[in-house]
Amino acid sequence: MDNKHSSDLHYLWWLALASIVSLLIYLLSSVLTPFFLAGIIAYIFNPLVTKLQLWKIHRSLGTLLVMTMLLCILAALTIIITPLFEREIVLLIERIPTYLETIRSGLVPWLEAQLGINLQLDATQFKLVLKQHWQDTGGMLAKLVHSIRGSGLATMEFILNILLMPVVLFYLLRDWVYLIKLIDETIPRHWHKQVTTLTNESDKILAEFLRGQLSVMLIMSFCYVIGLWLTGLEFALPIGIIAGILVFVPYLGLGIGLILATLAAFIQFQGWDGVLPIWIVFGIAQLLESMVITPWLIGNRIGLHPVVVIFSLLAFGQLFGFVGLLLALPTSAVLLVWLRHVRKQYLKSNLYNS
Repeated sequence: MDNKHSSDLHYLWWLALASIVSLLIYLLSSVLTPFFLAGIIAYIFNPLVTKLQLWKIHRSLGTLLVMTMLLCILAALTIIITPLFEREIVLLIERIPTYLETIRSGLVPWLEAQLGINLQLDATQFKLVLKQHWQDTGGMLAKLVHSIRGSGLATMEFILNILLMPVVLFYLLRDWVYLIKLIDETIPRHWHKQVTTLTNESDKILAEFLRGQLSVMLIMSFCYVIGLWLTGLEFALPIGIIAGILVFVPYLGLGIGLILATLAAFIQFQGWDGVLPIWIVFGIAQLLESMVITPWLIGNRIGLHPVVVIFSLLAFGQLFGFVGLLLALPTSAVLLVWLRHVRKQYLKSNLYNS
């Protein structure tokens, strides 16, 4: 009986330690941002550095090679995508008056006839306002620069985070094996077997989610962009990328992408005939994502219910901002593994059986 109480006390200590760590993470969230991001990237690309090490490449050199590869990929994507997005934005600005006229002549009469809503849209006045604001862009940029200068501390913090992240990433990738070994040695031998089991299961979940989800996002972005481009949609690139990136939230990418594409197609083609191919593209893409791509790359072993996914994103976003959105799902998946084991121990404890 004493041993049982002692075992229960051990779990209470672990719970207290986890609570303290969670509190520290919350209090230091702004400081820990570059460390979190570097840790996620290091975790994803550590197997590649390890494989290079097996090929007799020193781990420091392998780390530099991997970071150089990441930098080249980021630079290439920036060089390729930025001009495309710039062209799409210029096209959107040019077409806004035309779109407004289409809405005035097509959508407004329908709203008045069906819902009794009276909207007065003056395309000429809108053009003048748009031109005036476009000419005032330089003044707005000057105000923005002045505002950034006024918040020197926040700007300096942002710059330091940008500069610090690659440094942290290098040391994490280079010393990953040593850090894991050091953590393993600090675990009490009495709990070592169970902690190792939990860690292995968590690692499996994270590997499936992080590497698999990134692949799903890339593939779906490509599918959406190509599919919408084949339909002749002018804004296929931004809408396809947005829909593909947001697939990590169940049905959010599909919903937002479908709404944006439908509105763009209705205005561009001025009728429902051009909208039907858009819906077909999203229907085929959703079937591919749910029945082929996600089961193939991620599988069904993560076990996060859609409601849990939505709650996790909202909760972590509220607590940690943008970084919280990045950490929400992988952290929730790991917590799910730990909660399963906690539940098993709770069902065996005196607290439950007494």
